[in-house]
Amino acid sequence: MSNIMFFCAPEEVPAELSSLLCEVSAGYPVSAGNCGTKKLSFRKIDSCETVSNVIQEDNGVVVEYTSVAAAARGIGSALSGISGRETSPFKTLGIMLDVSRGMVMTTEHLKKWFLQLALSGCNLVMLYTEDTYQLPGEPYFGRFRGAYSMEEIRDLDSYAQKVGIELIGCIQTLGHMEQALRWSCAYGSVSDTTQELLAEEEKTYGLIRKMIGFWSKALSSRRIHIGMDETQNLGCGKYLKQHGYKSPFEILSVHLNKVNAICREFGLDPMIWSDMYFRFANKEHEYYDWTSEIPQDVQDAIPKNLGLVYWDYYHGEESVYTNMIRRHREIGFEPIIGSGIWTWMTPWYNHTQTYKTVIPCISACRKENVKELFFTMWGDDGGYCNYDSSLMGIIYCTDLAYGGSFEDDTNTGKRFSAVCHGNYAAAKLVPDPVILGHINPMLMIWDDPLMGIYYDEIIKRCGEDVLNEAVQKCRTAVSDLTPFRAEKEAGDYDYLLDVLQLFIRKTELRKKFLAAYAQKDNSALQEMADTFIPELVELVKCFDQKFRFQWMSCAKPQGLERIQLRNAGLIARLQETACRIREYLSGETRSIPELEEPDTGDILSNAPGYGYIATGSVNRF
Repeated sequence: MSNIMFFCAPEEVPAELSSLLCEVSAGYPVSAGNCGTKKLSFRKIDSCETVSNVIQEDNGVVVEYTSVAAAARGIGSALSGISGRETSPFKTLGIMLDVSRGMVMTTEHLKKWFLQLALSGCNLVMLYTEDTYQLPGEPYFGRFRGAYSMEEIRDLDSYAQKVGIELIGCIQTLGHMEQALRWSCAYGSVSDTTQELLAEEEKTYGLIRKMIGFWSKALSSRRIHIGMDETQNLGCGKYLKQHGYKSPFEILSVHLNKVNAICREFGLDPMIWSDMYFRFANKEHEYYDWTSEIPQDVQDAIPKNLGLVYWDYYHGEESVYTNMIRRHREIGFEPIIGSGIWTWMTPWYNHTQTYKTVIPCISACRKENVKELFFTMWGDDGGYCNYDSSLMGIIYCTDLAYGGSFEDDTNTGKRFSAVCHGNYAAAKLVPDPVILGHINPMLMIWDDPLMGIYYDEIIKRCGEDVLNEAVQKCRTAVSDLTPFRAEKEAGDYDYLLDVLQLFIRKTELRKKFLAAYAQKDNSALQEMADTFIPELVELVKCFDQKFRFQWMSCAKPQGLERIQLRNAGLIARLQETACRIREYLSGETRSIPELEEPDTGDILSNAPGYGYIATGSVNRF
């Protein structure tokens, strides 16, 4: 389809599609006028489902559609050389992008994504912003975090409307507020714990009123996501001292009703994450539990205008999703479903984990007639994923939502190439199981070279054979992916290759270090200090430059410092390792104490962050 130029007769284009086609023509082979090789026509049809039907005719292509999103999906299909009828049961379909964990995507890059999302058939984008938006009169809110201005959000909203996307603010109004609450000089009076806002405090609701007012003015959508998830310590800090013990259900209900009232003042319909209602119903605070009963008085206290969002990024069994959908309905709410396109705790989009979870989720949603579905894209531990690589996941998930095959991804490859300008062959060569199945390359890279906290955990949890297999997979991937080094449209492969090569060398360092020290192989230790480590330092410097390039190509500069500090710290610790080896070999010191630490035999965590593996002390960056 690369030699085809579609054209649309302006007088024949439906008015509701004119803005969309204008934006499409700026980046794709579609022109307004009668100049081109294939005519693109549109025909609106009626259906209770979302329908996109691309029909090849002698004089061109006809797109039958039921909504702007379906028409955009049809244009994407035409560009991809895909014909046929597709249906989706979902009234809303899209993504939730985390811009609060370091990476704050620029408005220009977001617009590029919005158009690609539209051509994939999406009509919803949520921006997850804990404190990354500017509140009038609150200079500490979002300070040094790349916070969006009112003008930036309005600009995004205007563009989203042009391409048929509803832009929704996704904020926090109870927990997950540690980034703002760190400024105790400004927010000490509204903090319960280091993460949770102080419920039943008028100053808290004054701040929340500003937060909700911002999004009410910034966006045309009358929906807002107000968060309230993962507040296991609710009422355990300053609240406990002021009010004494109250049940978490009671605190949550009172607070939610107050915040809901503020939303109603601004004419907004709120939704929240639903996990705390289910967590507080059992002693273990387990979310995915369908045996513990939520008390009837608690159910009755949930505002009826509220939307409950069931999030689940982990289960591979369809029955889990089915049960949780039904549990939401049992308490009187039609759930909005949040699955996951895996971008967190990984330098590159993880297709394997996404594949394992979205298939059973979408299957359950279809069978249970769920109408609203979106895919979260988190940035835990610093937002260091190469986010453009996740465009593959967006295309894959939207294809499934439109009835695509779980087994045959031929059309997904075509759409990925045409809509995202991505190389599907290269994307499928990335070693997914290594990226997140058991081992996070970034944590192995940042693992302290003297203490080896993460390396040792991987050996305990997975075994040396699994780690060796991961290294070999990365070697193979480096070889396979090298011809694609120049690819940068849907993932920067030059950057990925540096990640894989650095992972290999860093893993080798720890393995060689432990063996040489245990065997008192002074020759091997000398070679490490004089050659291996200096070469590794140069690799880290190169990686740091590549990381900066890919970050600055899509994100605001704030947040980059967090990763650069890690890389600079790694260089310093590698140099310290070489210094300590030389001191040991010269007899200046009799041992390397970090290597003499006793083995506890315990496993830290299934997915520790940087703060757990960079130092033996408490580290929160």
